Amino acid sequence: MDTLNVSRRVRIPVAEFNWTYSRSGGPGGQNVNKVNSRATLRWNVVQSPSLPADVRERLITRQRRRISKEGDLLIHSDRYRDQAKNVEDCLERLRLMLAEVAVAPKTRVPTKPTHGSQRRRLVEKKERSETKSRRRPPSVD
Repeated sequence: MDTLNVSRRVRIPVAEFNWTYSRSGGPGGQNVNKVNSRATLRWNVVQSPSLPADVRERLITRQRRRISKEGDLLIHSDRYRDQAKNVEDCLERLRLMLAEVAVAPKTRVPTKPTHGSQRRRLVEKKERSETKSRRRPPSVD
């Protein structure tokens, strides 16, 4: 696999990713102390030439906690005891993040209430007012 395909517009070459591996925590017996199975994906989002500008802005806004001061997006995975599966997991999580921001959200078109709904609201308001006024004791004039 030489590119990460998210959509027609978003394709990222795997060469842009930097990988580091470390020892994973959790159960695994004696082998866990010898094998670097945790995968960490580091990708510079800010300087990536393969990411469209609008998608980049939405990704930075949505994932700002995962992005370092240098502009690197960090994704860790130690879900599996196998390094290759953790690499696949990191790539899948990145693909889902990018798919989420690849499509621009629809802009809200403000609407006005219809004439009928305005009339109904005023009629209901008047009826409620009359109901409450009938609960009051009669005034002494």
